[in-house]
Amino acid sequence: MLANLVCSLIKHKRVTTSLAKAKAARSVAEKMVTLGKRGTLHDRRLASARLHQEDVVKILFTEIAPAQKDRRGGYTRIVKLSQRQGDASQSAILEWVDLPVTPAPAAESKPSEPAKAEEPAAAETKAKE
Repeated sequence: MLANLVCSLIKHKRVTTSLAKAKAARSVAEKMVTLGKRGTLHDRRLASARLHQEDVVKILFTEIAPAQKDRRGGYTRIVKLSQRQGDASQSAILEWVDLPVTPAPAAESKPSEPAKAEEPAAAETKAKE
Protein backbone atom coordinates (compact mmCIF):
# COMPACT_ATOMS: atom_id res chain seq x y z
CA MET A 1 0.00 0.00 0.00
CA LEU A 2 2.79 2.43 0.88
CA ALA A 3 4.69 1.59 -2.30
CA ASN A 4 1.66 2.49 -4.41
CA LEU A 5 1.17 5.73 -2.48
CA VAL A 6 4.82 6.68 -3.02
CA CYS A 7 4.51 5.80 -6.73
CA SER A 8 1.52 8.14 -6.99
CA LEU A 9 3.51 10.84 -5.20
CA ILE A 10 6.38 10.46 -7.66
CA LYS A 11 4.08 10.53 -10.69
CA HIS A 12 1.76 13.36 -9.65
CA LYS A 13 4.06 15.33 -7.29
CA ARG A 14 1.19 15.64 -4.78
CA VAL A 15 -1.16 13.13 -3.10
CA THR A 16 -4.22 13.71 -0.90
CA THR A 17 -4.67 10.94 1.67
CA SER A 18 -5.29 10.39 5.37
CA LEU A 19 -2.81 11.86 7.84
CA ALA A 20 -1.71 8.46 9.12
CA LYS A 21 -0.96 7.17 5.60
CA ALA A 22 0.89 10.38 4.74
CA LYS A 23 3.11 10.08 7.79
CA ALA A 24 3.86 6.43 6.98
CA ALA A 25 4.55 7.12 3.29
CA ARG A 26 6.83 10.05 4.08
CA SER A 27 9.60 7.81 5.41
CA VAL A 28 9.43 5.49 2.40
CA ALA A 29 9.49 8.42 -0.04
CA GLU A 30 12.46 10.05 1.64
CA LYS A 31 14.41 6.79 1.61
CA MET A 32 13.70 6.44 -2.11
CA VAL A 33 15.02 9.96 -2.76
CA THR A 34 18.17 9.09 -0.82
CA LEU A 35 18.65 6.07 -3.09
CA GLY A 36 18.04 8.29 -6.11
CA LYS A 37 20.63 10.82 -4.99
CA ARG A 38 23.32 8.13 -4.82
CA GLY A 39 22.31 6.94 -8.26
CA THR A 40 24.24 3.67 -8.54
CA LEU A 41 22.94 0.59 -10.29
CA HIS A 42 22.49 -1.15 -6.96
CA ASP A 43 20.41 1.76 -5.64
CA ARG A 44 18.26 1.68 -8.77
CA ARG A 45 17.62 -2.02 -8.26
CA LEU A 46 16.76 -1.50 -4.59
CA ALA A 47 14.27 1.23 -5.52
CA SER A 48 12.79 -0.96 -8.24
CA ALA A 49 12.38 -3.83 -5.79
CA ARG A 50 10.58 -1.56 -3.34
CA LEU A 51 8.34 0.37 -5.79
CA HIS A 52 7.68 -2.37 -8.42
CA GLN A 53 7.21 0.16 -11.26
CA GLU A 54 10.08 0.84 -13.66
CA ASP A 55 8.63 4.06 -15.10
CA VAL A 56 8.33 5.53 -11.60
CA VAL A 57 11.91 4.57 -10.77
CA LYS A 58 13.05 6.34 -13.93
CA ILE A 59 11.19 9.54 -12.92
CA LEU A 60 12.67 9.27 -9.42
CA PHE A 61 16.26 8.98 -10.65
CA THR A 62 16.05 11.50 -13.51
CA GLU A 63 13.76 14.28 -12.17
CA ILE A 64 13.15 14.17 -8.44
CA ALA A 65 16.53 13.10 -7.05
CA PRO A 66 18.58 15.66 -9.06
CA ALA A 67 16.19 18.42 -7.95
CA GLN A 68 16.77 17.44 -4.30
CA LYS A 69 20.56 17.11 -4.68
CA ASP A 70 21.43 20.04 -2.37
CA ARG A 71 19.00 19.12 0.42
CA ARG A 72 20.16 16.96 3.30
CA GLY A 73 16.73 15.57 4.13
CA GLY A 74 13.16 16.70 4.56
CA TYR A 75 12.19 16.21 0.93
CA THR A 76 8.44 16.00 1.60
CA ARG A 77 5.86 18.23 3.25
CA ILE A 78 2.59 17.24 4.93
CA VAL A 79 -0.20 19.84 4.88
CA LYS A 80 -3.13 19.01 7.14
CA LEU A 81 -6.65 19.39 5.75
CA SER A 82 -10.10 19.11 7.30
CA GLN A 83 -11.69 15.86 8.38
CA ARG A 84 -13.23 13.55 5.80
CA GLN A 85 -17.01 13.46 5.60
CA GLY A 86 -17.45 9.68 5.71
CA ASP A 87 -15.29 8.54 8.61
CA ALA A 88 -14.06 11.83 10.13
CA SER A 89 -10.40 10.90 9.68
CA GLN A 90 -7.87 13.72 9.32
CA SER A 91 -6.94 14.35 5.66
CA ALA A 92 -3.58 15.62 4.50
CA ILE A 93 -1.63 16.51 1.36
CA LEU A 94 1.77 14.88 0.90
CA GLU A 95 3.96 16.78 -1.58
CA TRP A 96 7.58 17.45 -2.50
CA VAL A 97 9.16 20.50 -0.91
CA ASP A 98 11.23 21.91 -3.80
CA LEU A 99 9.37 20.65 -6.86
CA PRO A 100 6.69 22.89 -8.40
CA VAL A 101 3.30 21.26 -8.85
CA THR A 102 1.81 21.78 -12.31
CA PRO A 103 -1.93 22.50 -12.32
CA ALA A 104 -4.36 20.26 -14.13
CA PRO A 105 -4.98 21.24 -17.77
CA ALA A 106 -8.76 21.42 -17.24
CA ALA A 107 -8.33 24.23 -14.71
CA GLU A 108 -6.78 26.60 -17.23
CA SER A 109 -8.93 29.40 -18.57
CA LYS A 110 -9.42 29.80 -22.31
CA PRO A 111 -8.06 33.20 -23.38
CA SER A 112 -8.73 32.48 -27.05
CA GLU A 113 -12.52 32.94 -26.75
CA PRO A 114 -12.49 36.72 -26.14
CA ALA A 115 -10.06 37.14 -29.03
CA LYS A 116 -12.54 35.44 -31.37
CA ALA A 117 -15.31 37.76 -30.22
CA GLU A 118 -13.24 40.83 -31.10
CA GLU A 119 -12.43 39.68 -34.64
CA PRO A 120 -15.98 39.99 -36.08
CA ALA A 121 -16.29 43.50 -34.66
CA ALA A 122 -13.06 44.48 -36.37
CA ALA A 123 -14.28 42.94 -39.63
CA GLU A 124 -17.53 44.99 -39.50
CA THR A 125 -15.67 48.28 -39.06
CA LYS A 126 -13.49 47.45 -42.06
CA ALA A 127 -16.57 46.64 -44.13
CA LYS A 128 -18.16 50.02 -43.27
CA GLU A 129 -15.10 51.93 -44.43
